[in-house]
Amino acid sequence: MRVAVIQFPGSNCDRDALLSLRDDLGCDSFYVWHAEKSLGDVDAVWVPGGFSYGDYLRCGAIAANAAIMSDVRRFADEGGPVIGVCNGFQVLCESGLLPGALLLNEAERFVCREVWLKPETRTGPWMANQSDLVELPVAHGEGRYICEANALQQLEENGQVAFRYVDAAGSPTQAANPNGSVNNIAGVINSAGNVLGMMPHPERATRAVLSRTDGRKVLEFLSGVRTG
Repeated sequence: MRVAVIQFPGSNCDRDALLSLRDDLGCDSFYVWHAEKSLGDVDAVWVPGGFSYGDYLRCGAIAANAAIMSDVRRFADEGGPVIGVCNGFQVLCESGLLPGALLLNEAERFVCREVWLKPETRTGPWMANQSDLVELPVAHGEGRYICEANALQQLEENGQVAFRYVDAAGSPTQAANPNGSVNNIAGVINSAGNVLGMMPHPERATRAVLSRTDGRKVLEFLSGVRTG
């Protein structure tokens, strides 16, 4: 599977994504620079974490207007699989590809720790085979997911909550929530299920030397054999 990893000035998880995809998942992964206007021949798109454009103005706001994002929107609108992780999640929300926004953590400080996630839907390619709790790292200062009350109700009713922060027993407790996200939401999908945004980093948990391999469960869709 050919996976484009978007590179913005300030991204710092693009290489993590590239190596995880290539070496651990067996994907043909490659960079696409933010100033490009076309993704080329791709099967999926990865919008990485980091501090795109230095997080000036608002996290992900400038990156959302980069030249390449027009083709990312086109690709997503045509049903192409897109994933945004951490800052990538912020970019997808700012782009209008996902509902809601990411704000400063409730504790007003950067959080870096392991979290447990519970998959909450089977909609779309990313979530179709998700069933087990997974443990992944988070590293962010602005990861508190919010949305308007009516949008939140729609997310819950339509099965668009992808992952929820939980404890090791699978309960969505306050202590399990690292940033104060509404309803312990750690990730969401669009209504079609082909666009996934999440704050935890699956690409940092795909090999034993990192002491975590649960990221492979989240990304197993990308291990599929390309058809067509």
